[in-house]
Amino acid sequence: METYYSVFYRQIYHYILSLAPDFTLTEHLKFIFPWRSYQAKFLKEFNKHIEDEHLHVIAPPGSGKTVLGLEMIRRVNKKTLVFTPTLTIRNQWNDRLRDCFLKNSKDVNCGYDLKKPADITFSTYQSLHAFFKNEMDSSSEKLLDFFRNAGIKNIVLDEAHHLKNEWWLPLFELKRLENCIYIALTATPPYDSSPRELRNYFELCGAVDAEITVPELVKEQNLCPHQDYIHFSKPSKERIKDILDFREQIYHFVTALTGNIKFIELVKTHPFYKETEAVLTQIYEAPKLYSALLIFLNASKELITREKLEILGLTEEEQKHIPSFSYEWVEVLLQHYLVDFKDAYGEDAAVLYPIEKELRRIGVLDQKRLNLIGDQRFYKSLSQSVTKLNSILEITNLEAKNMGDSLRQVILSDYIRKEFVDIQQNQLHTINKLGVIPIFQHLRFNGIKEQCLGVLTGSLIILHSSTIDELRKNLPADAISWEQIPASSFLIIKPNASSKTLLIGAITHLFETGFIKILIGTKSLLGEGWDCPAINTLVLASFVGSFVMSNQMRGRAIRISPEHPDKVANIWHLACVDPTADSGGADYNLLQRRFDAFCGVSLTGVPVIENGSDRLNIKVGSNNSEDLNLHFRNLASNRNLVKSRWSEAIEEGAVMVNELKLNFDDNQPFKVKRKIAYDTTLKYALAEIGLILTVVLPEIFISYLRVLISKGIIHFIVVVAAALAVTLMPKLFKASKLYLYFGRIDKDIEAIAKAVLRTMINLKHIHTPPKNIVLEIEEPHAGVINCYLKGATAKEEKLFISYLQEVILPIENPRYILAQANWLREQLGFSSYFTVPDVFAQRKEDALVFYNFWTQHLGECSLYFTRNLRGRKLLLKARFQALKKDTHVSAKQATIWK
Repeated sequence: METYYSVFYRQIYHYILSLAPDFTLTEHLKFIFPWRSYQAKFLKEFNKHIEDEHLHVIAPPGSGKTVLGLEMIRRVNKKTLVFTPTLTIRNQWNDRLRDCFLKNSKDVNCGYDLKKPADITFSTYQSLHAFFKNEMDSSSEKLLDFFRNAGIKNIVLDEAHHLKNEWWLPLFELKRLENCIYIALTATPPYDSSPRELRNYFELCGAVDAEITVPELVKEQNLCPHQDYIHFSKPSKERIKDILDFREQIYHFVTALTGNIKFIELVKTHPFYKETEAVLTQIYEAPKLYSALLIFLNASKELITREKLEILGLTEEEQKHIPSFSYEWVEVLLQHYLVDFKDAYGEDAAVLYPIEKELRRIGVLDQKRLNLIGDQRFYKSLSQSVTKLNSILEITNLEAKNMGDSLRQVILSDYIRKEFVDIQQNQLHTINKLGVIPIFQHLRFNGIKEQCLGVLTGSLIILHSSTIDELRKNLPADAISWEQIPASSFLIIKPNASSKTLLIGAITHLFETGFIKILIGTKSLLGEGWDCPAINTLVLASFVGSFVMSNQMRGRAIRISPEHPDKVANIWHLACVDPTADSGGADYNLLQRRFDAFCGVSLTGVPVIENGSDRLNIKVGSNNSEDLNLHFRNLASNRNLVKSRWSEAIEEGAVMVNELKLNFDDNQPFKVKRKIAYDTTLKYALAEIGLILTVVLPEIFISYLRVLISKGIIHFIVVVAAALAVTLMPKLFKASKLYLYFGRIDKDIEAIAKAVLRTMINLKHIHTPPKNIVLEIEEPHAGVINCYLKGATAKEEKLFISYLQEVILPIENPRYILAQANWLREQLGFSSYFTVPDVFAQRKEDALVFYNFWTQHLGECSLYFTRNLRGRKLLLKARFQALKKDTHVSAKQATIWK
């Protein structure tokens, strides 16, 4: 425990430090080369970015991220710690400093030792963790005191996406250093990590302040034009049979469950159903379970009582609107009974045990989770399918034919699979795994020239015997030994203890000069840090890894090659299609998500540069893989077209814009939908009027002639008007409803966006002058709306679309919701509930600001706090209303060059 005196002396120490002369990094460091235009643009806004003592920069491989980081250190001009994921990258920082900034190496004190911090100390995340654990006894206060006393005022995190769980704690503790600036640099934020890990990442690094984009680098000729292609394969017949059997078993299981009388009776005894009014609080805490109970009973043909339906906002007549008992709801229901609260149902084992036993037999239930979809199971089997070996062979034949002697192809896989090194051609059918050696054997035994092939991994290197003399020219005499693979012309190369790094460099040279044209390796060795600009074709046969690793691997291929200034890179991805899934299946779905991590130029149509798989403009089905492969092969054969499309797209834009892309599920343009609804309304109206004029009106006139004579003209007009209304109303109602609905979707999106934008400006989430900001709403394709800001900073753009996405997506569990749900809206089916973005919902005053702007742009609504009984009840109703809507929308964040 600190004493009064220790605190006093520490304050004196810091006061003395404050009197010391200014740090001198600015004076002694100077970048000796000209800045690239995008680097100069970023540095021009550096002081603005650093105002909040946080700076988070995304910059792809090849953008000069390290020299930018060193320039930031120079401008901050304070004692600095730089943390990197590996020793190699750590050393690169020191090398760049000495090669590009220092005139005299003695001017700035640099080092690697955390125990003795220098002016700039380069270290690794592992070293910091070890220092914290061993030297500081895992004490946060000791760690803070040590670096506080050392005068550390600037911390740089390089490639922060590498952080492992145990590394977080000391880094978060260092954030408590007074007046310390945090700079984070990365090529790809870990968007596909778990929510907790992603939250930790952004809490540590802060929101993204700036991003150096691929189009800027291609424009500056720091990256080459490139294109992504996909080659599709199908599972083996045996695997297809397994998938079909699995699907059939699940279908029969769910069908049997809805007819299981004993289980139905058990569900009806659940307190949520049996004692609904008495346990409303618990229901509102677990709304998904309550919904699952009712959805199951409805699927089992049980009549659900009015009071239970009212909690979901339904009438008895609307029981037909309850969603079907999909696999998602089966999982929610049975997760409760068989996993989460299994111990509470011990007395019901006779009912539940047969269900559990069947699920375990099918293979969809473990100790913690029920998964009927089978995505993980299918993804693993499809992603590792050996049928991908034929895809690699087809790609290699195509690229060898097109590129000839200039081919420089790298194939990256996850595992080596050494057990297949000695197989012969007649044993090729025994290969049952995907990996480096299976790929190598499949290529060499199926017509690819052996002299072109090489294998480079951390523990196994294979070269053709014809290259050995050339290899030895670039190595010391005793650097390697080798042994021949039986019955082949290939050698297993073995470096001595000190020559492994030299050997990798020598093999890289053989590849660059064309002695090896096809190099097969592991992503762990070649995927990150390995620099070989000669690569012009990359095949990603990797199924393990993340968005981060995908982007890093692509980064190997898209670097410019000084020896080949016209280089265009082809990047091939592999996907095994699930023939039982209309959307292509789990392997392709994961590949689609990974495409979100990088941008490229569209394959066809008007050239557009954007991230995501939409730019491929393909629809993957269960039976069109061959057509798609032919399509991609034809496109991949014309590299000049790729180059011209990049040039054309770059000329059409200036910056990457962050936008929210809304995709409505019926894929019809809103103008078309409005016109259809309008035409239908008009058709019904004209038909009704014609019928009234020729048939109904004469009949009414004759029938009510006595009324006309006896009651007078006014009464007659009232009777006729009533008859017209009764006749017209039923058939006009539905068409009018459609016209009103489709007349407002895109307009409502614009109004919501305006409410979000004005709230952000009011609450100082946006500092750019409002007069400089333009809200853009576009409909680039049928059924798609894009929304983005022009004139705001990149950080403000990202925040805007993030908040807007929260509002538009289905309600989860917000603190506040907005309800537009009066009687007329209920009748027309227009009742809507919207999330108040979390950042506006932390204080009621901020939520009211959003509410006021909402009413100005979208009309009357009500604001509800959901952390009380009334709010929970409305929240459950709002969630269920979203489930029964006929038209749904998906929203995703995207970036596009505009």
